[in-house]
Amino acid sequence: MYKKYYILIISGILICSVVPATVYMATIEKKAEKSHTKTHYYFEKVDSPIQPIPRRLEIDKQWLILGKALFHSPLLSKNNTISCSSCHLLDFGGDDSFPVSIGVNNGQGVRNSPTVLNSVFNFRQFWDGRAASLREQIEGPIHNPVEMGSTWPEIIKKLKQDSYFSETFQDLSYEGITSENIIKAITTFEESLITPNAPIDRYLLGDKTALTDQQKRGLNYFINYGCSTCHQGRNIGGNIFQKLGRINTIPKKLTLDLGKFEVTGLDKDKYVFKVPSLRNITETGPYFHNGAVESLTEAVRIMASSQLGRQLTDSELDDIVALLHAFTSQVIEVNYDD
Repeated sequence: MYKKYYILIISGILICSVVPATVYMATIEKKAEKSHTKTHYYFEKVDSPIQPIPRRLEIDKQWLILGKALFHSPLLSKNNTISCSSCHLLDFGGDDSFPVSIGVNNGQGVRNSPTVLNSVFNFRQFWDGRAASLREQIEGPIHNPVEMGSTWPEIIKKLKQDSYFSETFQDLSYEGITSENIIKAITTFEESLITPNAPIDRYLLGDKTALTDQQKRGLNYFINYGCSTCHQGRNIGGNIFQKLGRINTIPKKLTLDLGKFEVTGLDKDKYVFKVPSLRNITETGPYFHNGAVESLTEAVRIMASSQLGRQLTDSELDDIVALLHAFTSQVIEVNYDD
């Protein structure tokens, strides 16, 4: 029989062995089955400060399906009452519509829950930008005592007792259920939560009927008045930090949180926040870091004054708010059967 040599390293010891070629090839194929495909987006670039959300993506669907189950599982919380989806309702803008979220044992957070939709396109995560990536962000809510209040050992123990999670993790990874694999799965699912084909995207890609005349006027104001200086790119925000109250003072109800300063301790970071995405903004009220503003119109008026030093007329406000409705779309449909 034809045989093939290979070298195996176990605990630092080199072992030379001889195995049939068929066994060697089967081992390679099995490793390929358990590999993880990196998510790929098909970006389209247009001549505008706002860029369209990609209409196509390639993603590892097995890890996505597992991540979806974890995202909706309360087993990730201390007392099995809170899941990621408790604060991020995917059919309602990707947040929970409360000023601040409620976690385990009715614990109340201090900041408004940001949308998870299109969060993969943010340059950093959380209002203060303390997490550099989606992967890094996941551990925050899981360990926060007023959110999910759990630990990896507790979570792993519970998942191992669940037949679906135990079998699925083992099918996808030789390591089975580990914190790294839990993060990988949830991250993959969150990478799929993008909302292409909003009216603004269709307009930018050539469909000039996608916006109403009022929305086109709003877009003109949005760009020429300077809103797009901070709210630009694919997420119409989410890619820079900015000081709240850059030009004029902000309402007192927005001054209690010092923003990025609470992470860095630097005076220059007082009232500095990550610029939020305006994608699906009509579905993610109440607004600002503490959810203190109910009305989208009021939020636009505050921003125009505090950030741009501009007092908008009622007509201008109406046109810009009409434009903001054009930033809303549904989560892309992934065909799980491919």
